Amino acid sequence: MVPWGEAKVHVMSHALHYGTSVFEGIRCYHNTDTDEAVVFRLEDHMKRLHNSAKIAHMELPYSVEELCQATVDIIKANKLKSCYIRPLAYYGYGQMGVDPTGAPVDVIIAVWPWDAYLGEEALENGVSVGISSWRQRSFNAIPPAVKSTASYMNSILAKLEAKEHGYAEAIMLNEVGHVCEGTGENLFIVRNGVLSTPPLSDGLLEGITRDTVLCLADDLEIPAVEESLTRSDLYIADEVFMTGSAAELTPVGSVDGRVIGKPGEITRALQDRFFDLVYGRIDEYADWLTEV
Repeated sequence: MVPWGEAKVHVMSHALHYGTSVFEGIRCYHNTDTDEAVVFRLEDHMKRLHNSAKIAHMELPYSVEELCQATVDIIKANKLKSCYIRPLAYYGYGQMGVDPTGAPVDVIIAVWPWDAYLGEEALENGVSVGISSWRQRSFNAIPPAVKSTASYMNSILAKLEAKEHGYAEAIMLNEVGHVCEGTGENLFIVRNGVLSTPPLSDGLLEGITRDTVLCLADDLEIPAVEESLTRSDLYIADEVFMTGSAAELTPVGSVDGRVIGKPGEITRALQDRFFDLVYGRIDEYADWLTEV
């Protein structure tokens, strides 16, 4: 355990110069019925961290089980009932140059209180988004399955462009022009009662919240398909929303100035069930929650 003000890294750490790190974003929720803190899909997130490291040729010095236990310990130490959790594995000080061989792999887990990523009002009324001129990375560049700090430079460029144009968030297309994802979120649309989301083969991160929503849609008997989408599909959708550990389930009110409108019936149903799940109010999903 390191006090917040003493958590430091060397300025010559490899990751600072070359973006050689992988990370996760996880949420812990306060179950007010039991007054317990519960972490949502903790093991799945730590498994994905290990997968990212494996693809990046980075050997993590801790097992999934050790990382999960460390997360519980750090939340307890901070006496938090709800928080955001950031595990980060990175090449530290000990090597310079593109080749990280010889640099140590350091791991940190930080927790802190963090409200809705795009704001509480966004969860209720939706956000405006715009299609970015920046395309999402391809499979032969930085693999979409790697959640790395290096790949998020693309997201930063798209996010800043969106802000300059007056949008709250950006949507990136892939290299062939299909809808890919937001700067830190997966994307869903609803049309004629059918829920659609781009397939992983279109170059998006395998989102854990995305997977959760597909499971919840099945619970609610909402028809759901994974299919390639164009920007026109967004413009004429009945409902649009974004998902992610930070964004949770955030409705989209407009795309490139085309009004989608207030969050629709399916978006609301999925959003309500999602929050029931993460706050521990659905017994059949108890295995997805780690009590602190």
